Amino acid sequence: MFRAWRGRFFVFLFFIQAALVGLAFNLGMPLAWKVILMALAVLNLMGWLAALRIARAINDTPTSRVASAAQGYVELHGHARPHQGQQLMTPFSQLPCLWYRFKTERRTNDRWEQVESGESLAPFDLEDASGRCTIEPAGAHIQTTHKETRNDGEWRHTEEVLLKGDRLYALGAFRSVSAHDLVLDARREEGELLAEWKADRDELHRRFDLDGDGDISPREWTLARLAARREIARQHRELRTQATRHHLSKPADRRPYLISNLSPDTLGRRFAWLARLFLVLILGSLVGLTYLLKSGL
Repeated sequence: MFRAWRGRFFVFLFFIQAALVGLAFNLGMPLAWKVILMALAVLNLMGWLAALRIARAINDTPTSRVASAAQGYVELHGHARPHQGQQLMTPFSQLPCLWYRFKTERRTNDRWEQVESGESLAPFDLEDASGRCTIEPAGAHIQTTHKETRNDGEWRHTEEVLLKGDRLYALGAFRSVSAHDLVLDARREEGELLAEWKADRDELHRRFDLDGDGDISPREWTLARLAARREIARQHRELRTQATRHHLSKPADRRPYLISNLSPDTLGRRFAWLARLFLVLILGSLVGLTYLLKSGL
């Protein structure tokens, strides 16, 4: 449940506030209203600060190209591509996509109650004219224009997706890993490969039981170790010749991590209006609290 809410902080704030207001109406006591109005003011202050930070980050961070982006906090524009050719399928509609978020609700007593929700964490790529960057969606605030809701009797399924070819905007922590930066442990990998070979006894004997006696002699095991060493060396040579790989992920310093198929101008305006809404709600909470305190209720 927490994972599903993590990328929808603002929805969570409004949900909590609606629950608190409902509680205040049910209790109907002035003291309860005072406490809840103070809580609403604090929640809206949190929302205002968060929305303002995101709006400023969108407006103040210059756009970078993947191949020449500096290490650190960057803004990227490009097209959504599958990571290493892999695509996902949405849980209900089975639509091919690069990322999805879903919610399942059940109708009970004329009300829809959420029973399940979640989102995918598999990486996908952003490609611009200069290269590709792998996007790690964990912890991101993701907004998409692709949203579908389907009713199936007493059940309702909602899916949001990012699709291959979508125009993609991303704001987050950028890092590049070159082949020379790779830390490779040949001895450990050699041992793991030998353990894998030993698990397939028939294949091990086919390759290294040279005298056909049904047993791997010390000399034959030495040959197997040499073969494993050559295989690991070959894999390492291939890794060393690979191009530099780029990644975008959640910043460690808690700066906004945002992914969307909306334009940055649209996103900037949305978060600016959201910040104004939270500010109005702060003022409304404080006005209500001041009224209760002055009236002596």
